Amino acid sequence: MAFLETLMTIELDHFIVSARDQVQAAKRLAELLGVPWAEKTLGPFSAVFINPGLTLDFIQTDEPFPIEHFCFRVSEQEFDQIFARLRQAGVAYRSEVRGPTDHKVNTNYGGRMLYWNEPEGHQWEMLTVSYARQPGSAGHS
Repeated sequence: MAFLETLMTIELDHFIVSARDQVQAAKRLAELLGVPWAEKTLGPFSAVFINPGLTLDFIQTDEPFPIEHFCFRVSEQEFDQIFARLRQAGVAYRSEVRGPTDHKVNTNYGGRMLYWNEPEGHQWEMLTVSYARQPGSAGHS
């Protein structure tokens, strides 16, 4: 599509994630995903290094905070590894974004995906094929 040629090369660098216990939350997510983390980085953050260009910066708060949704596109091999860590850690997971904990993997969109809510109640999703970027759709790469 012609408008795709006009898209800028903009990358999300970091996202601040609120937590009641930022160190435990960052550590838990990093362990589940199998990525590095740091208890303390610049400023007041505990960082999870998702990839070379993206950091989730956990910040401590006692204030109410919204539950955020984060989706990670992973390879088939990474899916298997993360899925094994989720099961080993006893993390409840489900196949639908707002569905019950059914301990199933969704395969409706040409790949595999699942959702969980640890740490801190945020909604975490991993998928192997982007349903938002199907072949032939805007933004597909």
